[in-house]
Amino acid sequence: MTKKIFRSILLVAGTVLLASLIIIWGCLYGYFAGVQETQLQDELGLAAVLTETDGEAGLRQVDASRFRLTWIAADGTVLYDTDTDAAQLENHAERTEVQQALETGSGESVRYSTTFLEKTMYRATRLSDGTVLRISRSRATVGVLLLGMLQPILAVLIAALVLSAIFARRLSRRIVEPLNNLDLDHPLDNDAYEELSPLLGRISRQHKQITTQLRELKRRTDEFTQITGSLREGLVLLDDRGYVLSINPAAQRLFGANAGCVGQDFLVVDRSRELDAAIAQAMADGHSELRSERGGRLWQFDVSRIDTAGEKGGAALLAFDITDRELAEQSRREFTANVSHELKTPLQGIIGSAELLESGMVKEEDVPRFVGHIRDEAQRLVTLIGDIIRLSQLDEGVDVPREPVDLLAVANEAAHDLQGAAEARKVTLAVDGERAQIVGARRLLYEIVYNLCENAVKYNREGGSVSVHVAKSDSWVSVRVADTGIGIAPEHQSRIFERFYRVDKSHSKASGGTGLGLSIVKHAVAYHHGMIDLQSEPGKGTTITVTFPK
Repeated sequence: MTKKIFRSILLVAGTVLLASLIIIWGCLYGYFAGVQETQLQDELGLAAVLTETDGEAGLRQVDASRFRLTWIAADGTVLYDTDTDAAQLENHAERTEVQQALETGSGESVRYSTTFLEKTMYRATRLSDGTVLRISRSRATVGVLLLGMLQPILAVLIAALVLSAIFARRLSRRIVEPLNNLDLDHPLDNDAYEELSPLLGRISRQHKQITTQLRELKRRTDEFTQITGSLREGLVLLDDRGYVLSINPAAQRLFGANAGCVGQDFLVVDRSRELDAAIAQAMADGHSELRSERGGRLWQFDVSRIDTAGEKGGAALLAFDITDRELAEQSRREFTANVSHELKTPLQGIIGSAELLESGMVKEEDVPRFVGHIRDEAQRLVTLIGDIIRLSQLDEGVDVPREPVDLLAVANEAAHDLQGAAEARKVTLAVDGERAQIVGARRLLYEIVYNLCENAVKYNREGGSVSVHVAKSDSWVSVRVADTGIGIAPEHQSRIFERFYRVDKSHSKASGGTGLGLSIVKHAVAYHHGMIDLQSEPGKGTTITVTFPK
C-alpha cells in the first residue's frame, strides 16, 4: 500500500510539474510573441514616416539590426532592402502582405522555414506615393526554443522529481503508519483517521461475527472429535485429492498411524492397493465396499463420496471389525444346520415306527417295543426343543427374574434329581461344601449344576463317582463338579461348550443327549458374569469349576 501511495503521489507531482512548465512556457511564448509583433508594428510606422519625408535616405537612418526593411514599388520591384542589394531581389508583387497592403493599405503574413526551423513575420503598409514599405523579423519556432532550453528544463524537472519522490515517500509513510498500527482485534479503540470510522465499525461487526463463528466451529469440531474418538469403528475423512483431513483413534490403531498423518496422502498412511482402488471407485461412482483381513481380524471398509454444492468434495472411509459378526453368522448357520439335523433324526424314528405300526407289519408282541421307541424319540424331541428354546432365550438376553439363591441347596436338588440315573450307571453322586448365596436366576443356576452333573454321570465308568463341592470367599462363590469318567482329549476341550458338539457321538446318542447341555451352561454362566475352568485327562476324569462374583 505504501508503494502504491508513493507512486500515486509521485505521478501526480510529476504530472502537475510538467503541466505547469508547459503552461508557463506557452504563456511566456505568447506574451513575448505579442511584444515582438507590437514592436514590429511600431518600427514599421517609424520607418514609414522617415520614408515619406526623406525617401531612401530616411530608411538608411533606421537601425535595422533587429529587423529587415524592404521598399517595394507598386509593380513589385524592390527599390531598397536593408539586408540585400535590391537589384538582386525578385519581384515581390505576388507576396501576400504586399498585395494586402496595395489593396487595403496594410498587410501581414507569416512564413515558416523548415530548413532553418524559423518563423518570419511580415508587416507591410502602403505609402502615399503608392509604394509599399515592408518590415520583417525572424524568430525561432517553439520546438527550437524547447530544444535550446531542454537541458535546463530537464535539470529542473529531475530536481523537482527527486524532491517530489522524497516528499511522496515521507508523506506515504505518514499516511500508512496509522493504518499499519490499527488494532484489528479492537477496531473501535483506534484513534486513526475520522474517515475510517465507518470502515472500522464494519470491521468490528465482522470481527465479532467471525469470533462467534470460530467459537461455534471449535465447538462443533470438539463435538466431532469426541464423537469420532469414542467410536469403535475407524473413521477417515479425505479431501478430493485423497489427502487425510481427519482420522479418529480407532483408525489410527488400525492403520498404525497417528494424528500427525493429517495432511498426508492416504497412500502414505496405508499402502493397500485394494483399499486405494476402493477409494478411487468411491470418488468416481459415489460408494464402494471392501472386505480385508488385518491382524487376524476381518474388516469391512465402506467408502462414500462426499459431494458439496454439486461438486466432488472428498470421501469418508468407515472401517468395521466384522470378525465377531461373521463368527456369529457362521455359528448361526451351523446351529441352524445342526438343529435341522437333530430334529430330523427323532422325527424320522417316530415316522418310521408309526408307518410300520400302521401297515400292520409289526408283530403283536413287538408293538409295545415300537410304541416305547416312539415315546422315547418324542421325549428326546421335546427335550431338544426345550434346550433350543432356553439357549435362544439366553442368546437374546431375555431378562430372567433374580433372587437370592443358595448354591449348596441347588446342588443338592440337582443331585437328588439325578440320583436315579446315577444308580442306573452305578455311579456314586455326592455333594459337600458350605452354604454359598448369590443373587441370580435360580432356574439357570439349577440348569448349570444339573447339566454338569448329568454329563459327569453319563460319561462316567461303571462304579465311578461324581463329587459336587460348593465353596465361597469374600468376593466369589464356586461350584466344582469332578468325575472319574472317560475324560476329554486336549483337542476337544476348547470346543465342548459349542452347540451340538459331541466328543463321542455314538455314546451321546445312546445316552439321549441333545448336545446343547454344556452350551446352555456356558451361556448361563456368562449371564451371571461368571467363569468356567476345565481340567480333564483322558481315562482319569474331568473337573469343571464354575465361579460367580458375589
